[in-house]
Amino acid sequence: MTWHDFIKAEEKKNYYKKLMSFIKDEERNHIVLPPVEKRLSAFDLTPLKDVKVVILGQDPYHGINQAHGLAFSVNNDKYPPSLKNIFKELADDLDLSYPHTGNLTKWAKQGVLLLNTILTVNIHEPLSHQKKGWETFTLEAIKTINEHCDFVVFILWGSKAKKYQQYINTNKHQVITSAHPSPLSSYRGFFGSKPFSKTNQYLIKEGLKPIDWDLNK
Repeated sequence: MTWHDFIKAEEKKNYYKKLMSFIKDEERNHIVLPPVEKRLSAFDLTPLKDVKVVILGQDPYHGINQAHGLAFSVNNDKYPPSLKNIFKELADDLDLSYPHTGNLTKWAKQGVLLLNTILTVNIHEPLSHQKKGWETFTLEAIKTINEHCDFVVFILWGSKAKKYQQYINTNKHQVITSAHPSPLSSYRGFFGSKPFSKTNQYLIKEGLKPIDWDLNK
């Protein structure tokens, strides 16, 4: 099983056809983000066989020149509030200097699937593509990882992400949960949760290479 196999199977389903029709209609009247060639970047950069960690986001950033297909990642140095808090926790957890880039491609290439549950959005309209089919697609992706991979760490931040726990076999995977890194909830249990060191501890325990989280190298 590969992501190519997975995507080809989903493309044949009615919900996916309706989703693509909805997006085409939206593109006639709106700028849809990220650009079409970047919408499946998470799958392109992190092959199924290489998945070690899943970090689940919600929908893409809706500002211009932000979203590029990886959850929480931006292709510039203007960090959205949640990413700022992720980086504060990263620096504190691993005693690293604060990252000089908001682009998380380095993580993706090491097996960190940075997956939003909704993969497109209209510019300046957060959650404008919710409940159109992407949630079904990404749930099927999570089920595929659960079935076909071993020893994956699922990092679920916030109540919406935590709902996916029920689809994860904790006998063969690790789940790490906390409050969401957004400014509204970061002080309710996100700061100090140490997801990055906990992830590496688990990977090492299972005989896997830990993630090099340092984005400044």
